[in-house]
Amino acid sequence: MIHAYKLNGYNIILDVASGSVHSVDDLAFDVITAYENTPRDEIVRTASQKYGVCEQEVSDCLSDVDELKNSGRLFAEDTFRPDVEKLAKRDTVVKALCLHVAHTCNLDCEYCFAAQGKYHGERALMSFEVGKRALDFLIENSGTRRNLEVDFFGGEPLMNFDVVKELVKYARSIEQAHGKHFRFTLTTNGMLLDDDVIAFANEEMDNVVLSLDGRKRVHDRFRKTAGGCGSFDVIVPKFQKFVKARGDKSYYMRGTFTHFNPDFTNDIQTMLDLGFDELSMEPVICPPTDEYALTQEDKLILFEEYEKLAQMMLERRKQGKPFTFYHYMLDLDGGPCIYKRVSGCGSGTEYMAVTPAGQLYPCHQFVGNADYLMGDVWQGVTRTDIRDKFKTCNAYSRKECADCWARLYCSGGCAANAYNATGDVNGVYAYGCDLFKKRIECAVMLKVAEQTEAFEQ
Repeated sequence: MIHAYKLNGYNIILDVASGSVHSVDDLAFDVITAYENTPRDEIVRTASQKYGVCEQEVSDCLSDVDELKNSGRLFAEDTFRPDVEKLAKRDTVVKALCLHVAHTCNLDCEYCFAAQGKYHGERALMSFEVGKRALDFLIENSGTRRNLEVDFFGGEPLMNFDVVKELVKYARSIEQAHGKHFRFTLTTNGMLLDDDVIAFANEEMDNVVLSLDGRKRVHDRFRKTAGGCGSFDVIVPKFQKFVKARGDKSYYMRGTFTHFNPDFTNDIQTMLDLGFDELSMEPVICPPTDEYALTQEDKLILFEEYEKLAQMMLERRKQGKPFTFYHYMLDLDGGPCIYKRVSGCGSGTEYMAVTPAGQLYPCHQFVGNADYLMGDVWQGVTRTDIRDKFKTCNAYSRKECADCWARLYCSGGCAANAYNATGDVNGVYAYGCDLFKKRIECAVMLKVAEQTEAFEQ
């Protein structure tokens, strides 16, 4: 299977199974797209007439395609599907935990999927004892894996900052004895950022995710304090101070776009103007009946915005002012191993969320859903049926994915989004699929442009 498309002046052919990417001229584009379904003599005749070239030139192009096919770089056979049953039976180790150190928040964001940080339950803070046990659980269930990931999450995790510090200190104290290395991430709305937090985060956090929706009017529409005031003016100076102090360590400004700001490149531009250059914008997660839910009309706007964003990135790179957009980070040379390409993010198997009470859920988006309570950090996973269900979530478990060119880029998509859209973790969130495919097209185009510019130099 191939995926052929034109974007920003480039003719791009993706070979689905091999992962090969080809940037071709118009003649080759037509020849390749007709190759499997059109007689060769008809391809030669039609293309030679269309482009005013001799038939031998088209025949030579066809021979080049034959060679690429024979070498497994075009129309490659998908050999991964037979291994799907093996994936479902595989033994897994836990490599990452999302520690919900605070089921409470100092903001009252209307669109919050976590019900303003409470996850539809009572407000709660994780104790050091529960967090300590969670870290021990991670080590005990990580097998021979050395690098372990821990995300301090909420609500707002800085509302339990003392416990965060204690847990990091404990983790560091046991790393060497167990042959492990912890990599920590902190996700924060910024309201409680101060010099102590900045110093600690820059010392201990491998990544920090900062929540900012872009333009002041967009951000303040949803991200308000309990008193109803917008938080933009409070957090932006804190974020700027933090990023300046962070140096070359990783961070992300993470925004959310809704029906009220599908023109999100304007929010990206605001972030750039404020001095931030590692950026992410995510579609809102909510029922389709909510007033801020994305509509089908919004989708067309979003497609244009993703293309506009890619063009912004190309222009900024030429100007010597590049920036990173999370969803356009794509490694076409190596990329994730085929195991990850097929099996996905590992939620419910390799990655779990831990509540303040120590309960285990497949990921943060399932927290509070009793049907997906897997166990706790003392007894471990007692609902192995849930874990086994998530082992089947992959690029081949959904009939809708069978003929999708993007399946080995998305690995079947997000199980939580599928569940929220269809009631089944093996369902398909079609709207999200469409956005994902557009992002991948843009990301690949950026790589093609990068290689083309390097070749021309």
